[in-house]
Amino acid sequence: MGIETKNQEIETSMRDLARNLLSEKKVDVIIGYTQGTVPLSSSPIMITKEEDVDKLTWNNLCYVNLAKYLVPQIPQLVDPEGGNLKIGIISKGCVGRALIHLAVEKQINLDNIKIIGIPCNGIINRKKIEKEIGEKEILEVSASGNDIVVKGKDFEQKFPFDDYINELCKVCKVKSPPTKASLTEACIGECQEVTSVEDDFADISDFESKTSEEKWDYIKNLLEPCTRCYACREACPMCYCSLCFVDQNKPIWFGKTTDLSDIIVFHLIRAMHLAGRCVACGACSSVCPMGIDLNIITRKLEKIVKERFDFTSGIDNETLPPMMAFSMDDSEEFMLEED
Repeated sequence: MGIETKNQEIETSMRDLARNLLSEKKVDVIIGYTQGTVPLSSSPIMITKEEDVDKLTWNNLCYVNLAKYLVPQIPQLVDPEGGNLKIGIISKGCVGRALIHLAVEKQINLDNIKIIGIPCNGIINRKKIEKEIGEKEILEVSASGNDIVVKGKDFEQKFPFDDYINELCKVCKVKSPPTKASLTEACIGECQEVTSVEDDFADISDFESKTSEEKWDYIKNLLEPCTRCYACREACPMCYCSLCFVDQNKPIWFGKTTDLSDIIVFHLIRAMHLAGRCVACGACSSVCPMGIDLNIITRKLEKIVKERFDFTSGIDNETLPPMMAFSMDDSEEFMLEED
């Protein structure tokens, strides 16, 4: 089945579910994706009327994690009396995981949310295509067979879909929102029963094979282009603190310059804050204007949490993440006795 056929099936099912929820008054608003204003993009949309449901789209460019709009809650999701509206939210696997994890952290109430599950078939790596196209203006992007077709004024170029999706999508094991008995009422559409995630983390094996010095050089080279725009933070559904550590005046954790040392400290501290919480949506890398792939850092932490605590974020709405819990059986291999 070609990409465009699969996308059409996802889009039709998604629209039918959204239309039914609105017509039956089960939700007040639907959060989803619509056509972007420029090629290689999509835009979030909030729909309150049945007649607007056909504005919902699915096209492998839906890189935003829509859970971001629930914490902190934006004014469009609050009724005139100040109460919470009932929300339906289009959810690929990583969006569903983010919603479940936010519920575990007591940031949202799933009783007010309908998770509209769709089977994600991968998100296009926009930066990789833009880099190969160069300075030529992209006017149209579409899918044909198993290719991404990019057109401009004087050119047309095809890219193999499987080679030009995000690296995280290639290793993703949760394509649709995870569900279990306690989530039956919240999840509709195509949801995936997941009790545990088996992951060999082969995508970071090359990084892990490096020496300490080589790893350090790799991280420095990776982060050097960063301009400290904080797009990664703004796109992350788990970055919801009312005052981020980078904005604090007391204490001042590090400088606010674009010196490489400050850049590295920012990214490493933010990554540590995501340990056991990152849902591998890749939104941080997708929005980076410099094309930095931050996933090598978060994937390494994800592996450590999996090995040490057998925990995968956003799978179970009844299990606390490792950084919120303590057990006498927790591994303590990092604690060493002096000779």
